[in-house]
Amino acid sequence: MSHFRSEIGEQPAVAARLLADAAAVEPIAAAIKRAQPMAIMLAARGSSDHAALYAKYLFQARNRIPVALAAPSLFTHYAAPPRLERFCVIGISQSGASPDVAAVLAEARRQGAVTVAMTNAADSALAAAADFAVALQAGQEQSVPASKTYTASLLAIALLSQALDHDPDFQEALEHVPDAMRAALASEDQAERMGKSIAAENLVVLGRGFNLATAEELALKLTETSYVMARAWSAADFLHGPIAIAEDRFPLILVESPGPTLADTRQLAARLHSSGCQVRQLADGTDRLPDATSSILFNSRLPEALTPLSLAVAAQLLAYHLALARGRDPDRPRSLKKVTQTW
Repeated sequence: MSHFRSEIGEQPAVAARLLADAAAVEPIAAAIKRAQPMAIMLAARGSSDHAALYAKYLFQARNRIPVALAAPSLFTHYAAPPRLERFCVIGISQSGASPDVAAVLAEARRQGAVTVAMTNAADSALAAAADFAVALQAGQEQSVPASKTYTASLLAIALLSQALDHDPDFQEALEHVPDAMRAALASEDQAERMGKSIAAENLVVLGRGFNLATAEELALKLTETSYVMARAWSAADFLHGPIAIAEDRFPLILVESPGPTLADTRQLAARLHSSGCQVRQLADGTDRLPDATSSILFNSRLPEALTPLSLAVAAQLLAYHLALARGRDPDRPRSLKKVTQTW
């Protein structure tokens, strides 16, 4: 078994470890509440940037705090950082070794902002640059594509959101995350069938709301493991121009979960099908998409705000099986290293 597949399977245990240590984020939440920041800024690269996109939706929806995504080059190459003294700044990096993400936190801390690092490396430069560090507790990740460190980042974000605004229903849902991941793992036969059915070299992944992050992460995983040119779009933004590429047999994957945007994405799916597109479905908690070319369906029973944790697992399984179907090594994509350093 490849490292990638093995680490996909470790995710329920990683989630259980984080949940058992959830109290560790309480002092961080207390410091943020004392500071009363006007907004949160998030800094990340790669898969961690998709975790930051999830955080953008979660902190704004649950905690009603405005969220911005940092432009790290402004802190490094341009030496023109924005004013951050009234912000909480969170850096997300599995390795904690990306200099530009650490530079964002170092500058924010210098300006007096509350700074938080979320990393799998407690002794990293990122952790040292922050006032507080959240350890992802994922253990060593040997596969180049991130799996367990990605979902650990999502869960750490959700735990911090809960610590900022406690809600018993959300807490109960959080406790169910390991079981939800196991439900996603049980969809592997469907992921294998879908992986074998994708012959295209280019495809689009559509998501919306909390699962726009899942669409972005799935597109990245397909690109880096199978060398498919996959592009993610918001299902809403896709209507503003990109839908012009929809034509007979064009392949798309629609990421779904129950929520306020589901009806709109279903309308889009019907329109794409009528254009002759091959629409595949990756869904948690919904029924089969009418006329779907193929589907990965399971029901984790999570609220929409936590379904990116379960859907990410199923997305990783799809990427793994597509790589195998194409004779690729998902552990070691060409031209990539485990730690990528950017300035």
